[in-house]
Amino acid sequence: MSRIDRALPALGNMFVLGLAALSLAACAPKGPSRPPCPPGKVCIQAGNVAEPVSLDPHKITGVWEDRIVSNLLVGLTEADPEGNAVPGMAERWETTPDGLVWTFYLRDADWSDGVPVTADDFVFALRRIMSPQTASEYASLLYLIKNAQAVSEGKAPKEALGVRAVSPKVLEITLEHPAPYLPQLAKHQTMYPLPRHVVERLGDKWVTPGNYVSNGPYVVTDWKLGDYVKIVKNPRFYEADKVCVDEIYLYPTSDATMAERRVLRGELDMNADIQSNRIAFLREKTPQYVRTHTYLGVTYLAFNSSVPAFKDKRVRVALAMAIDRDFITQKLLRGGQKPAYTFVPPGVANYEPAKPPAWAAWPLEKRQAEARRLLAQAGYGPGRPLKIEIKHRNTPDPMLFMPAIQADWKAIGVDTALAQNEAQIAYAAFRSRDFQVADAAWIADYNDAMSFLYLQQSATGAQNYGDYRNPAYDALLAKADNEPDAKVRAGYLAQAEQMMLDDAPVAPIYFYVNKNLVAPKVTGFVDNIVDQHRARYWCVAGSRTAPAAPAAPKG
Repeated sequence: MSRIDRALPALGNMFVLGLAALSLAACAPKGPSRPPCPPGKVCIQAGNVAEPVSLDPHKITGVWEDRIVSNLLVGLTEADPEGNAVPGMAERWETTPDGLVWTFYLRDADWSDGVPVTADDFVFALRRIMSPQTASEYASLLYLIKNAQAVSEGKAPKEALGVRAVSPKVLEITLEHPAPYLPQLAKHQTMYPLPRHVVERLGDKWVTPGNYVSNGPYVVTDWKLGDYVKIVKNPRFYEADKVCVDEIYLYPTSDATMAERRVLRGELDMNADIQSNRIAFLREKTPQYVRTHTYLGVTYLAFNSSVPAFKDKRVRVALAMAIDRDFITQKLLRGGQKPAYTFVPPGVANYEPAKPPAWAAWPLEKRQAEARRLLAQAGYGPGRPLKIEIKHRNTPDPMLFMPAIQADWKAIGVDTALAQNEAQIAYAAFRSRDFQVADAAWIADYNDAMSFLYLQQSATGAQNYGDYRNPAYDALLAKADNEPDAKVRAGYLAQAEQMMLDDAPVAPIYFYVNKNLVAPKVTGFVDNIVDQHRARYWCVAGSRTAPAAPAAPKG
């Protein structure tokens, strides 16, 4: 049968379900109206895709959580409207010739309770995220700091971490290896400061509204689970005079179609997602709302290495090659996504991508025939079918393409069950290894190939969902870390990616585009490759003059 014929049963079911959903939506009351905006204030209502697990930067992993926390806390650097790293709490920085010791000079700034922000707040925060008691799932991202891995694994005291307060306004960070991308990484939530005087007194309760002390442009005043997080302008922010919007409500909007209606009705001013197959329609009907851009992100499947079938490389390769990525991107999603046969997306700085596997150029029929042959070699076939479950997110795009993967695998004799979960619940299951096949996505924490390749590193921990372990792969990443020549370093990274792709612990599906629905009245929202949009730059047309972009970095 043709590709479309094979997909028709699954897609037909989706169509029926879609009609039912539309019927229910037509009968349902409209979503809540906008809360009142205080007189003389500027307010924005924003859809934020999912409910945050926490507002503690050491306890979060999702971009929907970062959209909130990045407006409450500012690191050594921060994102400008284009997503570039510019001075944040550090006004300037310098590094030693070997690239191992970085010195950051902090600006004069206060926490929202009036206590000065100091270098010690950064030291406290970095020691806390590395503490085994904190158990941060993102700690491995900072293993580039001297002794960070040993501290995180409980093999060294927190004082051994390569960070120190030279003075209240001077922070020194010593690295294990050169990392020219450190200013980019420094705007990530893992490197935010924490108000030591509050966290030590309140413990984990410091993140609750009323206790949360911020150094960023906003403070959190209310969090109603399942409804919204409300943040308001911080009058003690060091550039509060340049912040236009006074109040922002951020709503979990897992139903992108309903969020789209709320934006077009004026109940929301923006939503941080668009259902991909709606983009073409919306571009025709309301083009001024649609915002898409190239994105440093990849959607992929991770195979749990503890599942007996996935210990056989032939099974993993067979499943990876049988997926019709062209159908998924061009016929289902239709939002500009590109088929992915490698893990690192195009556009990553200073990187020559690895070569796709040879089978990527084959017609689908040849790939699926080879997949059946590999499965037969591994002992699976009509008499003994492989039975597996994909645990996937219930966000719009996975709900659209998962039935297509199910149909692709059925074509090679694999019996596949689909189990949908709320995004944060799915990722919690992936991190605890409660899955067989995980539907995952990864967005770059910083613009470098290592931001993707470290995910499959043995030391990464929770976010290496399939527990891929290959000493040769780890060794290549270590060589790249210690290589000062950018071109040679890129070669080591490409070799590592090639090795990992050959082993197939993951099956890349497609490369992302970022998708936002933004009302034309909102100004200062700039499309960019990292999809970072800090609210301090937003305004509403006709209310006030939009904030100016920050100055270029010093140092």
